[in-house]
Amino acid sequence: MRAVEPTSSGYVERSGIRLGYEVFGDGDPTIILLPTWTIIHSRFWKMQTPYLSRHHRVITYDGPGNGRSDRTTDPERYRSEEYAHDAAAVLDACGVDRAVLVGLSLGAKYGARFAWMFPERTLGLVMIGPSLHLDIGLPEREAVFARLFEPSVEDAQGWDKYNVDHWYTDYADFTEFFFAQCFSEPHSTKPREDAVGWAGETGPDVLDAESRSPEPELGDREALAALTCPVLVIHGTGDRIAPYTAGEEAARLTDGTLAALAGSGHIPNVRDPVKVNLLLRDFVDRLAS
Repeated sequence: MRAVEPTSSGYVERSGIRLGYEVFGDGDPTIILLPTWTIIHSRFWKMQTPYLSRHHRVITYDGPGNGRSDRTTDPERYRSEEYAHDAAAVLDACGVDRAVLVGLSLGAKYGARFAWMFPERTLGLVMIGPSLHLDIGLPEREAVFARLFEPSVEDAQGWDKYNVDHWYTDYADFTEFFFAQCFSEPHSTKPREDAVGWAGETGPDVLDAESRSPEPELGDREALAALTCPVLVIHGTGDRIAPYTAGEEAARLTDGTLAALAGSGHIPNVRDPVKVNLLLRDFVDRLAS
């Protein structure tokens, strides 16, 4: 049983892909909780929808490749611009002109792209553990991505599992490793189990396609610097996926506010929902006042 059921739900089709969305509550302003990397779907927001929908209309939707949305292995469909257009289509389907956008990890990239492409529709942007290409000199992280499409090493250990060949060889092994890194906090067994289960609803072919999506002509650094909306960055100091320095740089580039969560990992909205929910509430309240 879910803590709160959607007040409405539906599908919107764009570029030949059906996207499933859900709406909770009916207050203003509207908050849209964006999809993240397709390895999990919109249920990762399950700790936010009950609280936020008491006072706001809250929209969640699944990006292409997982959840209630269609699967596709077309890399072009996973471009960040496509995600921005998806969000706009979902807002249109819900009759919403402007909204506060909230994105986790890659979802922060999609939110920033939306805010840059549709500034007139963006009331504010929250980026949680933003996973962005900011060229801040992270050699270990860059080395992981450099090996992404190389043949998998024998008996892969650690970050050698972040490899397309290994995904096809032992997808379950990768997802268990990856979510242990996402939920680095003690006593995270249930969140890890949930995430591994959600990951099982997509597969390596989808993640492979998404990993091959072309980067936009305008880089993340330039897009962030061009934003004009209010920005809040929430970042765990113990994040093993997107380093805390990336959150610091994202806040600096956008002239935004940085909220550091001491010891939190990559998905603090699940492991530290009270703090994250209060930060979201206060940010939205300031926009509405």
